[in-house]
Amino acid sequence: MKEVSTKDNLQVLHEDNHLIVVNKRVGDIVQGDKTGDKPLSEVVKEYLKDRYNKPGDVFLGVVHRLDRPTTGIVVFARTSKALTRMNELFSQRETQKTYWAVVKNKPSKAAENLVHYLKRNEKNNTSKAHSKEVPESKKASLDYKIIKSLDHYHVLEINLHTGRHHQIRAQLTAIGSPIKGDLKYGFDRSNPDGGIHLHARQLVFVHPVTKETLVIVAPTPIDPLWNAI
Repeated sequence: MKEVSTKDNLQVLHEDNHLIVVNKRVGDIVQGDKTGDKPLSEVVKEYLKDRYNKPGDVFLGVVHRLDRPTTGIVVFARTSKALTRMNELFSQRETQKTYWAVVKNKPSKAAENLVHYLKRNEKNNTSKAHSKEVPESKKASLDYKIIKSLDHYHVLEINLHTGRHHQIRAQLTAIGSPIKGDLKYGFDRSNPDGGIHLHARQLVFVHPVTKETLVIVAPTPIDPLWNAI
């Protein structure tokens, strides 16, 4: 899995005729939105057009998204067949997603399965984690374990079992351990770059065409805290 750098500082983690997987930076939006900012999907399209001298429009399917302040693995499909099959893999939860999160408040348990019921607030674009089911809530489940403790922070490795809106952010806040920099979910101050210390570290899935098992790992961003990890 050769990493490629381009003029847009795009980190390509895996590339073949059907898929391209990149390492999203803080602040990148995966797909265009009302901000009008240039999305990562367009950057990848330009990269493919330039790399392969493609005339006309380049097909690129958005398989899934990451929150704007989050970093890590994002998968795009280069063919409609791959897009359909990858959508099925994600919707059927036939992928293994592993995240790393940095928190200031150490969870009471070194490892735990968290189950909450998340209710989304469309007005402020947040989700609140409830311990019991409430109207219009969706069940959310993840496992975490503490993999490293630093002087003032703790690093959690998280495996998702469901894919709810802001799930990790909401569930960690619910146990009193908001993610570093995440003002929206209760951390006391923002990060200088406007991001949060949540990183989509690893993704494992069966390739939609070749059927080989792919294990994609994304390097963490370069900053003093991630470097210490």
